[in-house]
Amino acid sequence: MSLNEVERLIKSKQRVADHGEVFTPAWMVEDMLDLVKDESDRIDSRVLEPACGSGNFLLPVLVRKLVTVHLRHGKSDFEKRHYALFALMCTYGIELLADNAQECRINLATVFNSFLDIEDADEWAQAARAVLAVNIVEGDALTMTVSGGGPITFPEWGYLGKGKYQRRDFRYDALTQRASFEGTLFGQLDDEDLFTPTKTFPSMNVREIAEQVTI
Repeated sequence: MSLNEVERLIKSKQRVADHGEVFTPAWMVEDMLDLVKDESDRIDSRVLEPACGSGNFLLPVLVRKLVTVHLRHGKSDFEKRHYALFALMCTYGIELLADNAQECRINLATVFNSFLDIEDADEWAQAARAVLAVNIVEGDALTMTVSGGGPITFPEWGYLGKGKYQRRDFRYDALTQRASFEGTLFGQLDDEDLFTPTKTFPSMNVREIAEQVTI
């Protein structure tokens, strides 16, 4: 066993002791996703992993979504790219440990870039990183707070068609209350709905999203 492997093993054991960090085997993840195949394969199903680690669940979820993108929109490069980004937008995670959260973002970005056959400098790759910077949150799912103590906030992304996206931000604690009533984190919000967004952005194209945030 090499020195690096020993260091990783020691680190892993310590983190299990400190944080209860464990990783679900890939075969078990796939079996669990097969139980909800209609949702896990759907492009616009919003999937949240509240202890996402480096992406053991979220990576196969994104792969399944991208397979659906290819089957439905593979003949149009325009539609394929926009729906691939929308699939990524519907993938969320919370992770207590900063290095895991960053690794999860990188892993998801790698899958996205590979699907579109693009490099990191590409505008689409930059847009993906911007999305992941806000979709994968370093925080505590139990207290619903980020590492600095403020409330966790998630963006609800929508694809409006013709290359335009909509973003509305919601507090996670409010979304969980909504889920207890309607069974979903996001849904159609009426004007008088209690669970209103904390911020609504103008519609954006890929370039405008790419200019927002990078990781």
